[in-house]
Amino acid sequence: MFYGRNGALRMICVVRHAPDIALSILSLKREMGLIGAISFIAGTMMGSGIFMSPQSVLINIGSPGGSLVIWAACGVLVTLGSLCYAELGTVIPESGGEYIYFLRIFGQVIAFMFAFSCLFVMIPTSVSGIALSFAEYAVTPFYLDCTPPDLVVKCVAAAGIMVLATVHSMNVRLAIFIQVFCMCFKLVALTVIIVGGLVLLFNGNSNHFEDSFKGSNVEISSIGISLYQGLWSYDGWNTLNYLTEELKYPEVNLPRAVMISIPMVTLLYLLVNVSYLVALTPKELMSSSAVAVTWGNKVLGSWGWVMSIAAALSAFGSLNGTFFSGGRVCFVAAREGHLPDILAMAHVNRLTPSPALIFTTAISLLVLIPGDFQSIVNFFSFTAWFFHAVTLSGLLYLKIKKPELPRPYKVPVVIPILVLLAAIFLVLAPVIDNPAIEYLYVTLFIFSGVLVYVPFIHYKICSGLLEKFTAFLQIFLEVAPADKTL
Repeated sequence: MFYGRNGALRMICVVRHAPDIALSILSLKREMGLIGAISFIAGTMMGSGIFMSPQSVLINIGSPGGSLVIWAACGVLVTLGSLCYAELGTVIPESGGEYIYFLRIFGQVIAFMFAFSCLFVMIPTSVSGIALSFAEYAVTPFYLDCTPPDLVVKCVAAAGIMVLATVHSMNVRLAIFIQVFCMCFKLVALTVIIVGGLVLLFNGNSNHFEDSFKGSNVEISSIGISLYQGLWSYDGWNTLNYLTEELKYPEVNLPRAVMISIPMVTLLYLLVNVSYLVALTPKELMSSSAVAVTWGNKVLGSWGWVMSIAAALSAFGSLNGTFFSGGRVCFVAAREGHLPDILAMAHVNRLTPSPALIFTTAISLLVLIPGDFQSIVNFFSFTAWFFHAVTLSGLLYLKIKKPELPRPYKVPVVIPILVLLAAIFLVLAPVIDNPAIEYLYVTLFIFSGVLVYVPFIHYKICSGLLEKFTAFLQIFLEVAPADKTL
C-alpha cells in the first residue's frame, strides 16, 4: 500500500532482495572532497564558451581592448558573486542553490517561481546550448570543407545528453571522475593555446593590439550583450551551491573551492583571449564560428584538428557539471513539495536521484529541437541574472535582519551590494537600450509560475492521480524517498 505526502507514511518502496516490504528513507552520499569541488566549478565553467563566445564579445564591443576589459569584468563579477554564494551556502547548507535560498528566505511562492523557471528555461537552455557546442566541435573533423548538417549536430548533442544522464543515474563517482578527467584535458588544451599565443607575442606579433580600443561600442545594450556572452563562458561559478549536501565539510570546502577555481579560470580566460588576438586579426576572429579551431588551423597547421577534439571534450565536461547541478534542483524542489514526489526519490542501491535526472533530460531534449545557440545564451543570461539579483537581495536581508545566524564564512556587506547593482544592470540594460519582445515573453513566463503554484501546489489539484502514478514509477524505477543528508 502507498501513502501520500500527508499520510502516516510518505512513501513505501519494495527493496530488492528483501523478502518483505520495507520503509526506506535514503540520503545522498557526501562523496565530493576539495579536489572534486574545484573540478566541478572550474570544469563546468571552462566549457564551450571560451571556444565560441570570444567572437560574439568582440562583435558586440567592437575592439580587442574592449573585449579584454569585458572578459576581466566578467571574471571580477563572478568572483564577487561566488563569494556571496559561499556565505549563503554555509548559512543554509542544503542542496538546491537559489531554490533552497528563496524557500528559506522568501517562502514558497518565490521559490516555486524559480524552480518553475529553472526547470523549464534555465537548466534546459543551458544543457542544450552546451550540448550543441559539444556536438558542433565533435563533428567538425568529419566536415572539414563544409558546415556540419544541423540534423547531425542535434543528434550528436542528444546522444551526449543521454549518455551523461545514464552516467549520473548509475554512479556519482563516475560522474566526478569524468569531471576531473575533462578538466585536466581542457587545462592542457588551454595551456597549448596560451603558450602558442605567448610564443607569437614574444616573436613580435603584437600589431593587432595597436589602437586596441579603436571602434569600441559604448552603448548600454552593446555592453550588456557583450557581458551576456562573456558571462556565458563563466556560467557554472555557482555549481557547488546546488550540491552542498554531497560536499564533504561544506563550511570549509565551499569557500576554498570558490577562491581557488574562479580566479584560476579568470586568468586562463584572459590569457586565452590574448592568444586569440595575437594569432588572429579582429576580422578573422569575428568571422569565425569556432574560434579555437580557426586558431588551431593557423598556429598548429595540420594539427589544427586537435583543437576541435579538445573543445568537444571541454564542452562535454561542462555539460557533465551542468547536468549534475541541474538534476539536483529538480530533486530538491520535489523534496520540498513543489514537484511530484517521484522526483524527490533516489535509487535504492545506487543512491542517485535518477527520476529527477530523467525529467531534466526529457525537458532538455525538447528544448534542443528548435535550439539556436545565440538566442539560448541571451535568454539564459537574462533569466539567470534576474534570479541572481533576487538571491543577493536575500543575502542582504539575512545580513541585516538575521545577524545572529551562524556564519562559518562571511563577506563584507559592500560586496553583495556591488554585485546586486551589476545584476540589475545586466537585466535592464539590453531591455532599456534595445527592447525586444522576447525579453517580455521570458519575463511573463517567470511570473506565470504563480498561476501554476496556486491550483497545483497550494490547493493540490490532481494530487490523488499523482500519488497513483508515483506509486507505479517508484516500483518501476526502484526508488525510495531521499531524506536530507546529515
